Amino acid sequence: MNVQVRNPGLSELDELCIQTIRFLSMEAIQKAKSGHPGMPMGMAPAAYVLWTRHMKHNPANPQWHNRDRFVLSAGHGSMLLYSLLHLTGYDMSLDDLRNFRQWESKTPGHPEYELKHGIEVTTGPLGQGLSNAVGMAIAQKYLANYFNRDGFPIIDYKIYCVAGDGCLAEGITSEASSLAGHLGLNNLIVIYDDNHITIDGGTELAFTEDTAKRYKAYGWNVIVVAGDGNDMDSFEKALRRAKREKNRPTIIKLRTHIAYGSPNKQDTAGAHGAALGEDEIRLIKKNFGWDAEKSFYVPEEVSVHMRSMVEKGKKAEAAWNRKLKKYANAYPQPAQQFNDAADGNWGVNIDEILPKFEAGNSIATRKASGKVLDVLMPRLPLVLGGSADLTPSNNTRFAGAEDFQKDKLNGRYIHYGVREHAMGAIMNGISVSGLMRAYGGTFLVFSDYMRAAIRVAALSKYPAIFVFTHDSIGLGEDGPTHQPVEQLAALRAMPNLVVIRPADANETAAAWKFALQYKDGPVALLLTRQGLPVIDQSRYGSATNLQKGAYVLVNSDNPDVLLLATGSEVCIAMDAAEKLLTENIRAQVVSLPCWSLFEKQSQQYKDSVLPLEVKARVGIEAGVEQGWWKWLGDNGIFIGMSSFGASAPGKVCFEKFGITTEKVIQSAKQLIEK
Repeated sequence: MNVQVRNPGLSELDELCIQTIRFLSMEAIQKAKSGHPGMPMGMAPAAYVLWTRHMKHNPANPQWHNRDRFVLSAGHGSMLLYSLLHLTGYDMSLDDLRNFRQWESKTPGHPEYELKHGIEVTTGPLGQGLSNAVGMAIAQKYLANYFNRDGFPIIDYKIYCVAGDGCLAEGITSEASSLAGHLGLNNLIVIYDDNHITIDGGTELAFTEDTAKRYKAYGWNVIVVAGDGNDMDSFEKALRRAKREKNRPTIIKLRTHIAYGSPNKQDTAGAHGAALGEDEIRLIKKNFGWDAEKSFYVPEEVSVHMRSMVEKGKKAEAAWNRKLKKYANAYPQPAQQFNDAADGNWGVNIDEILPKFEAGNSIATRKASGKVLDVLMPRLPLVLGGSADLTPSNNTRFAGAEDFQKDKLNGRYIHYGVREHAMGAIMNGISVSGLMRAYGGTFLVFSDYMRAAIRVAALSKYPAIFVFTHDSIGLGEDGPTHQPVEQLAALRAMPNLVVIRPADANETAAAWKFALQYKDGPVALLLTRQGLPVIDQSRYGSATNLQKGAYVLVNSDNPDVLLLATGSEVCIAMDAAEKLLTENIRAQVVSLPCWSLFEKQSQQYKDSVLPLEVKARVGIEAGVEQGWWKWLGDNGIFIGMSSFGASAPGKVCFEKFGITTEKVIQSAKQLIEK
């Protein structure tokens, strides 16, 4: 095959490899009759150079801890990543490319987190990937500071991210980039695929800011490649500069051409989100001197050259393993910590140090959470905490915590600033580092700001811990703008998100234990501003039952009515049960802190907590009623919110909205009489 070298800095073989990436990408999209071919075609040269000349990775072991990370923030260009994974020897076959966007394939429309296939994070919602990359960079900085010793840089990987115009236009990216600049994350290199095209048309329709000046203002090292996306000589010079940068994250602005080489669709919006068509692909092949009758064709010399990344990666990891062995001999204690973390072991028995709270006291669950963190976090050095500018309110800063800053990389507390959107995505990036976990706090009502990041965490099973305080109208005077009403139901609606609303301080401690030990996805903890009585566990059900999602707190033989409640409303249910008993009405109180965990229990256990024969059921929760009827049945009554809150003291709000002991008693009697 006669190959015309179109790219300064590349050989004929390089050019052939790049063309192979382009054709695999466009053909897979054409076969699926769905996808985004333009971006992979324009970014193929830069991606090829990055993956084969600069990135440190091992296709034979995608989970190598010291690999460079690659994040395709512009996730719509997923076929670029899949083509690279296949060609460089990851577990991604040609058949997998042929099955692009098909049922149960390894190649969904946007990349989905799967380390064993070489996919670092789930991307697609624009800006999430770049924000994840910021979290990855924070994790790397902390890990390097914690584990590295003189002569033993066992953690020295970099984070590479490809972002597009859409990523930079999204607000979350502004937040994350601003924080990255503040923290001086020089281990982060973003390649900006500046192709001037969005779905609606050219970027001049709505996105005309000077992105270079904007990123300079963030404190980034900005490199504008002199040539276009085919000038790999200039691009490599930019990459080398970026890798040498000591104090700042780098963004490389690379002017590319969407659908490069397409006679009719290059530099058009039509190439962004639709297959090019068989006729156009034939023209492109003719344009590049390829056989138009061959599809999913990988020239032998391309296969041999790009598969050499496997051997190169094995050698790099083997050298690192030798270094790690010497490190273990010289520094056995941190080496053991490293191995424990790699195995998902905290190296501490949480049960032995988990605080217990005495009955008779009153404490807000947000404050109880802070006390739990004071005890646990000094023993868990690979957990990073933080808050979106609400530290004094959500009690997320633990005793002795130091701030994570660019001149204090041993700090374990991140001040995210007023940046909830970015905080969620950055926490996700930290939590997929392989060795660390992250938690971060804000008010529950602002979970709406973070929802995209929480959703991606749930979809991808990232083990991030979201701490949401001020969880109801009980927060009081700040009023309806800050009082969550529908947020609890909205979070429960999200698959694979474990939502826990503890009833008191001991349930809060149990919730933290669960969250830290849970590895299969994110956990959201919902905590009160107002004080709650600590329940006497010697008299009532034990808070350790929280892990079952629901349990009988106040037991009653042959109960007349079930009182089901979560969080701060549990004490209302308990008070009502006591007063009902004076009238010879037997009430069984059920604490229901986590619906999803309860749903996973055996039917026998669920029936023991919610006896089927007891039809009279009252649900009490200071939120909207969505979802409650699965527990209440046809004869139940729900006591909660059906409107937004109001600005008044918390106790007044509960009284005025009818979430009271008296209302529970009245409802219970009404059901029994019925």
